[in-house]
Amino acid sequence: MFGLFKKDPVKKLEAQYMEKLKAARDAQRGGNMPLFATLSAEAEELGQQLDTLKKAS
Repeated sequence: MFGLFKKDPVKKLEAQYMEKLKAARDAQRGGNMPLFATLSAEAEELGQQLDTLKKAS
């Protein structure tokens, strides 16, 4: 009952992951390749964390 209002960390991480991917896509389409590389690396780290959380649950 008390866990009813807890936020799911997997959903939060998935949302962050998708936002990073969208930002990276927009940077690539705008021609900003250094920003694209940075955002892609951050998205990859979030993806690895997400995989770890999914395996743990």
